[in-house]
Amino acid sequence: MPQPPFALAAISFPFPALAGLAGRLPLGGGREVALAVLTAARLGAVMLPPEALPGDERQARAAAARVWLASLALPAPLRVPLARAIDASATGPMPMSGALRAVSAAAGTYLDGGSSLELDRLVRRLAAVS
Repeated sequence: MPQPPFALAAISFPFPALAGLAGRLPLGGGREVALAVLTAARLGAVMLPPEALPGDERQARAAAARVWLASLALPAPLRVPLARAIDASATGPMPMSGALRAVSAAAGTYLDGGSSLELDRLVRRLAAVS
C-alpha cells in the first residue's frame, strides 16, 4: 500500500538485538559489556554511507566515548579491544572493521546470536566501504 505524500519515512535502528540484550541483562558486568559493544557499533555505523559523518565529528564522538568507557567496570579482556574500536572510529572504516572484529571475538561469550550477527554484519559492511 503506498504511503500518503506527507508521510515520513520509517526510522530503522540497525542494532535492535544489541539494544535488547542490554535492556534484558541485570545491572552490572554483562549489561555494561552490551552497552559498550552497542556504543562501539554505533560509532562504526556512522562511517557508512549515506549517513557517514565527517572526520571531525567522529573524532569528537570518539573522545566523549573514551571518557565514558573509562567509567565502566568491564572485564579486562574486553577493555583493550573496546578502547581500540573507539579510537578506530575516529580514523576510518577499514581500521574500525578490524577493531570491531576483535571486539566481537572478545565479547563472544557475552553476546547472544542476534547481537553477534548484527556486529558481524557491520564488520562486513565497513570492510566493503574501504
